[in-house]
Formats: sequence, C-alpha cells, structure tokens
Amino acid sequence: MAEKKRMIIAVHPEIAGGDAPVKTETDSFMDVSAVVEGTPGEVFLKKKPAGATIWKKIPMNRRSDGRWHAAATFEKTGYYDYTVEARASDDEPGTDGAPLKKPGAAKKRGGKSVENYPQKLSVMVEQPRARFSAWYEIFPRSQGATPGKSGTFRDVVKRLDYIKDLGFDVLYMAPIHPIGFTKKKGPNNSLAAGPGDPGSCWAIGNEAGGHKAVHPDLGTLADFRALVEAAERKGLAVALDIGLQCSPDHPYVKEHPEWFHHEADGTIKCAENPPKKYEDVYPLNFYPVEGQDEMWNEMKSIFEFWVEQGVKIFRIDNPHTKPTEFWQWAIAEVKKKEPEAVFLSEAFTNYEKLEELAAVGFSQSYGYFTWRNGKNELIEYFLKLTQSHLKDFLRMNLFVNTPDILPTILKEGGRPAFMSRIALAATLSSCYGMYNGYELCENEAVHGKEEYWHSEKYEYKIRDWDAPGNIKDYIARLNKIRRSNPALQEYSNLRFANSTNDHVIAYYKVSPDGKNRILAAVNLNPRESQDARVSVPLEDFSIPTGEDYIAEDLISGRKYVWRDRENYVRLDPNKNPAAIFRITPEVAGGTLKSAKTIKSDGASESEKTARGDAKIFFEIRIKVVEHNDPYARRELSAFYMEHIAPRTYAGETFDEDYTNAINRVAVREGFRSIAHANATTPGH
Repeated sequence: MAEKKRMIIAVHPEIAGGDAPVKTETDSFMDVSAVVEGTPGEVFLKKKPAGATIWKKIPMNRRSDGRWHAAATFEKTGYYDYTVEARASDDEPGTDGAPLKKPGAAKKRGGKSVENYPQKLSVMVEQPRARFSAWYEIFPRSQGATPGKSGTFRDVVKRLDYIKDLGFDVLYMAPIHPIGFTKKKGPNNSLAAGPGDPGSCWAIGNEAGGHKAVHPDLGTLADFRALVEAAERKGLAVALDIGLQCSPDHPYVKEHPEWFHHEADGTIKCAENPPKKYEDVYPLNFYPVEGQDEMWNEMKSIFEFWVEQGVKIFRIDNPHTKPTEFWQWAIAEVKKKEPEAVFLSEAFTNYEKLEELAAVGFSQSYGYFTWRNGKNELIEYFLKLTQSHLKDFLRMNLFVNTPDILPTILKEGGRPAFMSRIALAATLSSCYGMYNGYELCENEAVHGKEEYWHSEKYEYKIRDWDAPGNIKDYIARLNKIRRSNPALQEYSNLRFANSTNDHVIAYYKVSPDGKNRILAAVNLNPRESQDARVSVPLEDFSIPTGEDYIAEDLISGRKYVWRDRENYVRLDPNKNPAAIFRITPEVAGGTLKSAKTIKSDGASESEKTARGDAKIFFEIRIKVVEHNDPYARRELSAFYMEHIAPRTYAGETFDEDYTNAINRVAVREGFRSIAHANATTPGH
C-alpha cells in the first residue's frame, strides 16, 4: 500500500528541522506559515514554553499566497516550542482518497481527523535589545583624565551622560580583568613593554585573579556593580567582552594545565591567527584528555558570575575558535538562569561558521559590512542577510570600526567617510556599533595595514571629546532618528530602491503597521558631491500615483513636496552624505504646496532667478527638440546641472522659493516639474 501523503508541509520558519531555534523578541511577533494539503476545516499554530506540556492554539488563516498564517507573540524571554496542527472537515477524505488516519500523526477528535506537523520546532525569544540597539565601545582604563594613568569605573560613570546624549543604549566595555605580565605587549603591539605600559586587556589573568576578577587599577567589584546600576538608571545596558583565553599568568594555567594545548616539549602553545601571533595569550583546549565536563562548567560559570553582577549582554571574542557545540550548550544553560542574556558573536570567519554560530544561539553577529563599500556589493550582501532564510536566526550588528580594525575607507575618506559609513550602519541594520574615537574621526593607521597607530589595545589614551572636526552632533541626530522611527527598529524589513548613480545607494523600510515609511539615500563617494534620480516605491508606501506627498529629510529638517516615483537628490559628502526621508502620503496642514497650487505673492530674488533660468532652459530645449541639435543638448545638460539641479534637488543647496517658481513655469509649459522637462528631453 502506498504511503499516505502528509497533510501539513513546508512550515516556515524552520531551522535545521527544529534542531536550531529561530529568533524573535518580546516586543515583536513571529509570522508562522504552512502549506496544508486538501481543504482542512481548521488549522492551528501551537506554542508552549519549552518543557511545558500544555499547548496554546492560535487559529491560522489562509492568505492569497496559498499558505496558512498566524502571528505568534511572546510576553516573556526564553525558549519556546511551536508546531502546526490541521483538522480535516467532517467529511474531508485524506489526500489519497481515504480517511486521514496516519499513525503517530493523525487521530480522530469529534469526528475530525487531526494531524500534527511531525517536527517540534524551537524559537528563542529575546529582549528587544537583541534586535534594536546601538553599541558604544570603550576601554574603561582610558576614560580618565591623567596621561599614563588608568581610568577607573568611577571615571566611566562620569562619562555616562556623554554616551547617553550621543544616543547609545549599550555601553560595551573591553575586558576589565587583571592583565598578565609574562610577554606583556608594549605600544603598537611591540614585544618589549615598559613598566608603565598596561598591556593588552585580552591577555587575561594574573595572581590577582582571572575571568571573575576586575583589574585593581579600575576599582573593586562593588565599583563595577555601582557602574552597572548607574548606567541602568540612564537607560544604558552594560555589555562585557568575554574572551575565553588566558595569559600565561592566569590561575587556570597553574591549576589546570591540562586545559591548554601543549608543544612537543610540554610547553603551552601561545595563540596564533596567521600571520598574527599572540605571545601573551594561551588558547584553551575545549577537549582536554580528562575533565571536559569540569572545564566546560567552569567556562559557563564565568557568564553566570557576571550575570550575578547585573550584566545581561556579552560580546564574545573569537567564538569561532571554540567548539560550536560548547556555545550551543553554554548559551542555553546561561539563558535558563537569565533568559534576557544577549550574546554577540565576534566571528570574523567564513560565512558558514558565522551562520552556524548564529543558528546555535548567538543573538547578534559581527560581519563583513566593514569591508563592503560599493553599491552593488552592499546590495548583494544585505539581500542575503535580510531576504533569505538567514533573517530568521542571524542578526548582523554593523560595527563601523573596532579596536582591531580601521577600515581603508575611513583611512582614506576622512570625515565624509566617517559620516556616510555610520549613516549606513545606523539605517541598514537595526543594531549597530562603534568604537569610541569614531566620533573624533580618528584614522591614524599603521602603514599598509587596517590597524590603528598607537592603538588603545596597548596603551592608555586620553582624548579631547570636543576636538574640532568631531561628528558628535551628527551621530546623536542619527540615533534620535532611529529611536523616533519604528521602521528603523526592525531588521528584516530592508528593501532597496533604484538609484541612477552608482555612487548613491537607496533603500527603504516600512514599520510593521505600515504607518512609518523611511527612504534613505547615501553618497558612497567621500570625495565628490553626487546627484541621483531615486525611485520611490509608491505601492509599498500606500501613495496613489499622481498625488503629492512630503519627503522630510530627518537629518537636515527640510521638507520637500514630491510627486510620482522619480525624484532627485544631491548629496554633498562634506556637509551631509546621507538623506533619510520620512515619507508622508498627505501634505499635512497645508504648510507645503505643489507647484500647481502655489501662487507668487511677490517676487523674491530666488523667484526672479528661477524665472530667468527657466527662460534660458526652455529656449535651449526648443533647439534640442526642433533641430535635433546635439550641441544644444550638451548645452542644456550643462546649464541644468550647473544652475538648476543644485537648487531643485533635495539636498543642502535646495531653494524652496526657486524650486516652486521654476516648477510653475514648467507646469505652464506642460510638464509636471522642471526635472520632468529635463528628463523627457530627447537624448537625455
């Protein structure tokens, strides 16, 4: 007898048949869908906390895509199970023509055949900061004011208002533990450290303690707890860097030498990441000959210790050099005690490994945005991240720089590049981060390398946080825009719009309720101003064709009246390389009017200039149209780009009076706008 067909197929989302959890948050919802064969009477989404026995059922509805859908919400963080159940109608036969009775999958309830999807799937429900957060990275020892002397946790408390005013909500601190003395690194990663050199804080441990201790120069554990509490009062969560490696002086080396890798002569191996060599660090061996359970439990206890001190967010150093099965176990165990724990994976490694770590439980991940600078490579990368199966479990945290990485674009592009890169990071993803000093546009590099000269990794660094040329106000503005616009707080709602210039990338996001619509355009060239015609997705913004709407640039504060799909932007990298438009379907309050409705109540200088430019433009255009004159076409193009475009395109040089006046002339000539007149000129 032929095997009966399954009634429920293709449940989404589903990762590795339920072996790995999908991810959502307590302030969000998870759309679950399935294909159900035949004509079922009822279909339900079933969910329950992991380990519980009673399922809660949510009715599913069939949509136009042919799939059955339901939205699952979760009030508390933690792991949950979910699956799908279908009930055939009273007289509905099975898909093979017989009544639906499949052992283990279907049974009769009140005369109806019931089938459960054979897989029990898993979802990890996390706190909102797992999806929406802005990270600010510091070395606590550099937050003081005395050159050559370590700052303290109390000094960090003094800087909380500054960090909060910039708009960040996660304060991420480099390792705070005692630092080893053996082979301590000196300035610029030299092998000879002086008595006053602090060494790398990733060389963890000395006689004062290891991963559960704080460096005496920073203060006490009580001082650290006071810092966490002070940050919490200001709406900042403290994130700790946890590096599961040891200096040669770490207590583990003496107490558990079997936890390390050994050379043939019995000496312990130092860490290597060719061509780099870390003489001051010993990597741990997660598969010791004896005592693996003891070792793994000790590593887990490090996280549990800091959870007890009030920390719920952890950035993990080089997780890809440790076993994936360890992370799957450890993250699940830590989350049993603290379900709100968030883990950020610093996995600069191959795609497969990065994705594997995300699948087994890491909340967020570093990625390759740092080296994606061109329009096409950015689009390709983010389509993969947000429009493939990856969106169900991988959240990319876009760090614009790190203590280890000073990207070439920042070295060579200067202040405009710093502005454009952070505008991209803050709007392409819902979670991003920066290492302090970015706001000062620090970009002094080791010759020929993407590394900081006089890196803070190896020395104290005292900064003037008000140094000329800083972009603090720009960063604060971006973070305020993120907090004020729900569309930018979502991760997988990113879509790309067409731009006619390869140096200008355009993309948009719409909030789940459809009310908040954001369209961004960013100049990727830090050296030159760029113009582009950008396609506005009217159908996704619920804007009827032919109607005016407002595009409000949230960075400059300017409002523009746009119509139809094609609109123009001009982006000056030295002033503002990005435009972040909030699109409003209606012209609110009548404060802005279209070119058709505005009447001149007296000619300003801008209006006089506009009428003069319009006269010249249309005289040249007649030559182009009537005489097919290529020289006139070039003359028209040059005149338009030099005199009209700078004052009519959305951007720093936009002149509202000029634009309204010249558009009125264009309307009288039979065009929707002066841009329309230019674009429809033969040979354009």
